[in-house]
Amino acid sequence: MSPTNHSVVVTGIGATTPLGGDSASTWEGLTAGRSGVRPLEQDWAAELSVRIAAQIAVEPLEVLPRPVARKLDRSAQFALIATREAWADAGFTAKAGEDSSVDPDRLGTVIASGIGGVTTLLDQYDNLKNSGPRKVSPHTVPMLMPNSPSANVSLEVNARAGVHTPVSACASGAEAVGYAYEMIRSGRADVVVAGGTEAAVHPLPIAAFANMMAMSKNNDDPQGASRPYDKGRDGFVLGEGAGVVVLESAEHAAKRGARVYAEVLGQGLSSDAHHIAQPEPTGRGIAAALEQLIAATGLDLAQIAHLNAHATSTPQGDVAEVKALRKVLGEHLDHVAISATKSMTGHLLGGAGGIETVATVLALYHRIAPPTINITELDEDIDPGLVSTEARKLPEGPIVAINNSFGFGGHNVVMAFKA
Repeated sequence: MSPTNHSVVVTGIGATTPLGGDSASTWEGLTAGRSGVRPLEQDWAAELSVRIAAQIAVEPLEVLPRPVARKLDRSAQFALIATREAWADAGFTAKAGEDSSVDPDRLGTVIASGIGGVTTLLDQYDNLKNSGPRKVSPHTVPMLMPNSPSANVSLEVNARAGVHTPVSACASGAEAVGYAYEMIRSGRADVVVAGGTEAAVHPLPIAAFANMMAMSKNNDDPQGASRPYDKGRDGFVLGEGAGVVVLESAEHAAKRGARVYAEVLGQGLSSDAHHIAQPEPTGRGIAAALEQLIAATGLDLAQIAHLNAHATSTPQGDVAEVKALRKVLGEHLDHVAISATKSMTGHLLGGAGGIETVATVLALYHRIAPPTINITELDEDIDPGLVSTEARKLPEGPIVAINNSFGFGGHNVVMAFKA
């Protein structure tokens, strides 16, 4: 069968985020316009210039047995929780092989993280420094590996078609979903569990981002600190959590009678080659990824009804993204409901593309675009119509939604989904 004949659909969704411990509570929080940002209460936070973050709503130890959790970095714990929800949501009753509807040799996992097991690495270094080498956990290396979340998910579901971990900073989660899409299109797999996870709420990453002047220092108003497109925005708010989807060939999904959330139309990829951390100011690379997506899918621009923007709340990044959208979509952009969900979840770094894929697919499925909160004075360089204040109903019919994800290093990933 030609690879171009393999249609790909989303059949399962799972999440654990600052808004809720599963996809349903997360979606409810997004559509209600609720912020997940709050003050950091840890003792170490008092010394930092940034003392806010979007921390997970439900701690992993409330969900996972302690013997399981203690062998996993926090990023892998999040990924496992989101995967268990997505796997069950897709209708699978056991791991591949035990559930005869999925062949282990035709099942893959692609779970990304931008940083990996950073909390394990730093905590175990503290053990080494303070208590000596015998106090370093023997589980340290399997826990800190960036591929640990994907590997543990593969063990959970018995995936043998491939286990992968793309690392592209804040584009990692979206690149993982795109890689999973290509695995199915190329015939390597029938089903792939894909998404992104991140757990970097720790003094070192926070101090480092703060010293780069990348993070909001609006400690007095945590819930108003993440404000994409607002004239007074001053940087992103760090978030943590995971978003996971089950992708499946349309043929395989139909054969087992699976519920379908949306079709994955395709992706566009590009790189800026501009700066290791700053966005290319004209949005040239973003525009190139969008143009590649349109060319590869034959997308009718008039069908694009919704876009989940990368929109981290940084002064340069928000404007560059809008410039690219306007350049490629032209007047069609005026009819697109644009949401910036990081205003509520904070920025999950490598997990952002995972949870924003979940949000984009659910927006199509429920035909509701979540709001962008905290816009009090719109930046004059932001010209499209944003979904602000409250959620907006999306039109009926064969509409399309796009998810944008970009990362330090100049990574650009855009993906399109169809209702």
